[in-house]
Amino acid sequence: MTFKVRFQLSSMMLLQYFVWGAWYVTMGTYLMKTLNFDGVQVGHAYGTFAIAAMISPFFVGMIADKYFATERVLGVLHLVGGILLFWIAQVETFSSFYLLLLGYTLCYTPTIALSNSLSFSQLKDPGSEFPSIRVLGTIGWIIAGLTIGTLGFEESAIVFDIAAGSSIVLGLYCFTMPHVPPKKDGEKKSFAQIIGLDALQLFKEKDFAIMIISSVLICIPLMFYYSFTNPFLNEVGMTNAAGKMTMGQMSEFAFMLVMPWFFRRLGVKKMIMIGMAAWVARYILFAYGDNETFVWMLYMGIVLHGICYDFFFVTGQIFVDKRAPEHLKNSAQGLITFATYGLGFYIGTLASGKIVDMYLVDGNLHNWEMIWLIPGIFSALVMVFFGIFFKDKVKA
Repeated sequence: MTFKVRFQLSSMMLLQYFVWGAWYVTMGTYLMKTLNFDGVQVGHAYGTFAIAAMISPFFVGMIADKYFATERVLGVLHLVGGILLFWIAQVETFSSFYLLLLGYTLCYTPTIALSNSLSFSQLKDPGSEFPSIRVLGTIGWIIAGLTIGTLGFEESAIVFDIAAGSSIVLGLYCFTMPHVPPKKDGEKKSFAQIIGLDALQLFKEKDFAIMIISSVLICIPLMFYYSFTNPFLNEVGMTNAAGKMTMGQMSEFAFMLVMPWFFRRLGVKKMIMIGMAAWVARYILFAYGDNETFVWMLYMGIVLHGICYDFFFVTGQIFVDKRAPEHLKNSAQGLITFATYGLGFYIGTLASGKIVDMYLVDGNLHNWEMIWLIPGIFSALVMVFFGIFFKDKVKA
């Protein structure tokens, strides 16, 4: 791989995740503080991404891959997405905001897989070369959070303008990327194959079934973190909350580097149990932390995101890859993606919004202790369920 190609792919990844990080983290604060939307509406807004995640595999696998060059599809989707983001920044009613955001997420979510696919097509050894390129995406997300938080834009529609401008720049840049022609292999795949439903036969294996069920369940409390951490930190008085939340991505980066060492020594079950335990600990820390004496608890809860994400999601993907037979590997990965980022996230957005509204106590103030204890208890129950029924057949 030449330096030019590495630079192109790395800068694409940085912009790809800068765009996402610019609006996603602080959207809940903007909707609740500026537009006065309630918790259920905020949950529905975040749910658009989950809906798009369930639909986008169909677009990528059955349309984009077969009929259009990858870099051109990426360019068009980011350009259209940028226009929609500019439009989103102008609206103030929930119905208009929701429909425009759904349209945007339908444009954005396919680009995650397509940017990976474009990168893989240029690499001789994706296993060793791709991580050093993909890590620029995490850096892009961190830069977005630090920028928004430092400039004090967390309650402003400017976050969507920043994301929109970045999306248009990225869209134009994609047309300069290496050419990846459509695949004309003549193979036809059904929608069921694309989203991994043909991998349902693996449910005959108890461990696989427990893994998928646990993945759906644990993603329900995860949406409390994604949707309401920024509003929570702002409500308790933390300054530059968006910037400080990037500590979660920093820890994600660090734990990703040491994961192979842990995986060789602990194996699948212990890794996932540690990830789930971190989930429980994070919500307890949020429930009893404050912005004064116990502010360290809030910081610790944010930093635990690295363990929560890496030890569960990455380990789960490794388990599925090892357990699925060769002809079902892609379908199995599609199934776990559909179960987590799609089904689990969507249920979580609806549940979190309703619970946040249940504990609205005075005007715009909330009983955050109860709000965080509920996903903490739920995570603990999932951890117990997984610990009892999952048998670690994939050894360290």
